[in-house]
Amino acid sequence: MKSATPPNLSLSIFGTIAAIIVFLALNAFVIINPGQAGVISILGKSQDGVLLEGIHVKPPFVARVDVYDTTVQKFEVPAQSSTRDLQELTARFAINFRLDSSRVVEIRRKQGSLQNLVTKIVAPQTQEAFKITASLRTAEESITQRSALKQDFDDTLSLRLEKYGVIVLDTSVIDLNFSTDFAKAVEEKQIAEQRAQRAVYVAQEAEQEAQADVNRAKGKAEAQRLLAETLKDTGGQLVLEKEAIQAWREGGAQMPKVLVMGKDGGGGVPFLFNLGDDVQ
Repeated sequence: MKSATPPNLSLSIFGTIAAIIVFLALNAFVIINPGQAGVISILGKSQDGVLLEGIHVKPPFVARVDVYDTTVQKFEVPAQSSTRDLQELTARFAINFRLDSSRVVEIRRKQGSLQNLVTKIVAPQTQEAFKITASLRTAEESITQRSALKQDFDDTLSLRLEKYGVIVLDTSVIDLNFSTDFAKAVEEKQIAEQRAQRAVYVAQEAEQEAQADVNRAKGKAEAQRLLAETLKDTGGQLVLEKEAIQAWREGGAQMPKVLVMGKDGGGGVPFLFNLGDDVQ
């Protein structure tokens, strides 16, 4: 006659089986959240096909899932280059980018982690893109055409990172510096330009003052000419009067009398005198 299995042993076996099932279940599924993409590796080999958001089945124990953040990432990169006129130019950029979710398997196989991608790809390519764009302009043009410099840098960087599965969204120039010698040269040029502008202003002012002197001189000359003509006309009249008086005297005729108002107060007292008489 067979003996019955003890109840405690049955519960223990049941519990063990349940635990194994739960453990297998937990290792057979993976959940990918929004803004993530996963890559399954079985025995160390990456499998084709990206795991997008949702729940996915995977072989337990022998499979591993690497999850990548596909939301916007920000990374600051220092860069240094020489301008077309061989001036040293240093800058610091803030790069906003995200991973192409459809290419995370390629990223996993070639670069490994996101940190490796930033260190080995994004940073060097940023510096190389800056060297290319900075060399197209002089140091002065890099200042006056800063927006164009940034646009060229964005286009160059986007093109270079696209082949690595990195999408550049935007860049910002945090800092842009030149060598001490160039900064001093710029300052001296600004001072020289200010002096030149001042000299032009002084010259214009002197020219206006000289023109004013010419105008005043012309006015004085015209006044003197008019005065001379007036005196000439007056002098000619006096000569005619003198000749007439002389003719009267030589002819022995009586000189015409002229009525003159006296100066004794109010309205004056009129009196007559001969034109040939001396009047005091």
